[in-house]
Amino acid sequence: MKYIMFEDFSGDPLPILIPNRIGYLEFREQIPYTNVLSAGYVQLRPTGITCHGEAKELGAAARPEDAKIISEKLEAPEY
Repeated sequence: MKYIMFEDFSGDPLPILIPNRIGYLEFREQIPYTNVLSAGYVQLRPTGITCHGEAKELGAAARPEDAKIISEKLEAPEY
């Protein structure tokens, strides 16, 4: 899967996971957040979540902290 990490309206990172068949720009146009922090590919491995690659059309790449942020968001309860 692909992901784009946005900065939400409160300044926090917000990852959104999307299927590989959807283009980064195509999806980006649908989201109201203005700042893209990073983007790339996300995979679930036996050792946990990994992020790699880049979205050239967005001028963004995976960052070392992205896997941790995505893991924390997936494990956090929604209120």
